[in-house]
Amino acid sequence: MARIQPVLNTPVPPRQTELSLLLINHWIGELRAIPYRFSMEWKTPSELAHGPTGDCKGKAVALYQRMRENGARDLRLVIGRRAPTSRSTHAWVEWTTASATYVLDPTIKWAAQRANEIADNSYVPYYVYIGSRRYRAAAPTSLYARL
Repeated sequence: MARIQPVLNTPVPPRQTELSLLLINHWIGELRAIPYRFSMEWKTPSELAHGPTGDCKGKAVALYQRMRENGARDLRLVIGRRAPTSRSTHAWVEWTTASATYVLDPTIKWAAQRANEIADNSYVPYYVYIGSRRYRAAAPTSLYARL
């Protein structure tokens, strides 16, 4: 994570205009087109741009940086489980706007998807990074009072 800490701390410029989903979907498509290859190490966006392959971590970090540089706020880098049958963790970006929260997965998807349209057992967060802060996601069952 130390390698990408500067990316997570990318300053957000003063807001000029809202980012469009069309533009974000274009960025997701560009990253999705990069051939997948797992790496134990977190690649920086520069390494991803100059290398032949990337994994979910590198693609998510690159999207996070591009969105931050273009004024996106309420942006989170997430590590968790993508599907109930997943045997390994996955990385993606979540973005909250005035109208919705989106899951942005440039490894699997070609476009942003509204979080409320995703099954409850998919894209389950374990850790969330917001800038330099890391949060551990709470299990939904731990949020309910015991009867």
